[in-house]
Amino acid sequence: MFGNPALLESVYPARLHVTKTIEKLLGFLPDGDRVKTQVIILSGSTTPFRNDTDREMPLRQESNFFYLTGCDVANSHLMITVSPPTVASNGPEVKSTLFIPREDPLETMWSPPPPTLEAARSTHEADIIAYSDELEKHVGGAVKSAETIVHILPQTIQFPTLPAPLLAALSTSGVTPPPMIKYLLPALHSARLIKTEYEIELIRQANAISSRAHEVIMRVLGKDVKEVGGRVSTNAKKNTAVMPGQWRIEKEAEAEAIFVASCRREGAVHQAYMPIVASAQHAATLHYCCNDRAFAWGPVNSERQDLATQPANSHIHPHYGTQNGDGEGPTLAPQVLLLDAGCEWRNYASDITRTTPVGNGGKFTPEARAIYELVLKMQEEAIDSLRPGLHWDKVQLQCHLTLIDGFLELGIFKGEKSDIIKSEISSAFFPHGVGHSLGLDVHDVPSASKPEAVTASSSLLALGPNVTIPIESADHPSFYRYLRLRLPLAAGMVLTVEPGIYFSPHLLAPVRSSPYIDHEVLAKYESVGGVRIEDVLWITETGCQNFTMTGKSVEWIEKLASGQT
Repeated sequence: MFGNPALLESVYPARLHVTKTIEKLLGFLPDGDRVKTQVIILSGSTTPFRNDTDREMPLRQESNFFYLTGCDVANSHLMITVSPPTVASNGPEVKSTLFIPREDPLETMWSPPPPTLEAARSTHEADIIAYSDELEKHVGGAVKSAETIVHILPQTIQFPTLPAPLLAALSTSGVTPPPMIKYLLPALHSARLIKTEYEIELIRQANAISSRAHEVIMRVLGKDVKEVGGRVSTNAKKNTAVMPGQWRIEKEAEAEAIFVASCRREGAVHQAYMPIVASAQHAATLHYCCNDRAFAWGPVNSERQDLATQPANSHIHPHYGTQNGDGEGPTLAPQVLLLDAGCEWRNYASDITRTTPVGNGGKFTPEARAIYELVLKMQEEAIDSLRPGLHWDKVQLQCHLTLIDGFLELGIFKGEKSDIIKSEISSAFFPHGVGHSLGLDVHDVPSASKPEAVTASSSLLALGPNVTIPIESADHPSFYRYLRLRLPLAAGMVLTVEPGIYFSPHLLAPVRSSPYIDHEVLAKYESVGGVRIEDVLWITETGCQNFTMTGKSVEWIEKLASGQT
């Protein structure tokens, strides 16, 4: 794969990220405040514990803190001072101080100690590295004038809070104004929206690991088809040790376990989000979270009578092996497995979705294949269009238009295309946004990627109306209701492209009487449940580069899922 993996052998470029953030922060400030001294103070994540276990849980550093430090040490802090430019300087003087905890001899017998100051100086870009118990002294030395502005993140459960004594002292000093929360988070989000070269390599690595894990799932499913013909292990002995090479996937939980194990084996400590592992009609639930149902056995009921009788707001996920098939049987029913999962690599995310046939010898049913190929067309057209300057709303609209054309061809929709577009009925089948920004968080930098999300009623900087939105987007607002990105694309952005088509009882209930739907034809496709295909793309100066390595053509997936390769 392209890239520069050797770059990751160097130190995380915290100074570059600090510089980018300061530029954004100063740009947001009123003119009169830019000439004042700025002091930024952040706290990192604290060591998490599970109650009454006396055992640490894996630490995942807060994203903004990591962006400015590259530091994964728990209970750390950061102070950045920005002095106004002088006649002799070319710009503001920036100095960062990273604070890490001292080793506690009483704790070292239980847990590895934090790094020494000397060790931290060789692995972190900071002008000064000191111990955490010196934080208040350093802040006191920096904050001593009414011409100093202190910037902090919102002190909410979303972010690690500053030490209470320090926060109290800053708020009541009488020397400087109380700390400001208005500007720092928008500045960080704006800086993080465009990735640096180092960040690109971290995201590329996360996606390479996750791509291989998705392929592992398909190959394990194919191994079952090749070795046992898709027969269900109804007589398998329970409570016996099973070696990894003998693991099978007959349940959502087994697919999740193998995916996570594959990532962990390659060194990925965290998943970027909880995996979505949805079989059969569960795939119609966008963020399905159960991941605990056995695959359906026996023929799937294409009429879906069990679902049609449920109320539209039902959140019950029945066991389709008994309710939607013929009960326990010798083979897996034809169905799809929608796996939306991705690991992190050094806190940077991946986000990949593949929809794989299960049962039917590892082949899609005709209905599932038709829907899959339509979603693939939606995605490929979207990816082919990506370039700097293209507004994301245009990509969303094109996906809806492609869906409408496909449904007219399949006979699910009927009537005039222009009338169907005006009705916005395609939103019942494709309700979500086609993608989102990705980086340190899987839904990265929301205040920057969707500026209108920050309003005057917020405690953050009011960015005002998003003037980039195309005028024609107002013609069909439901197409854009759940977009997480509403900007023109720019080189350096990393984003997902993830169209999908779903046959959700909840979403279809309001349109059951629509004159634009042929309900007899629709009934043939409802048992598919849902199909989503998702890749991670890096916007370059001339187009885009796809970081997702897992194949997605029908032929490639069926070869793996049927055990032919």
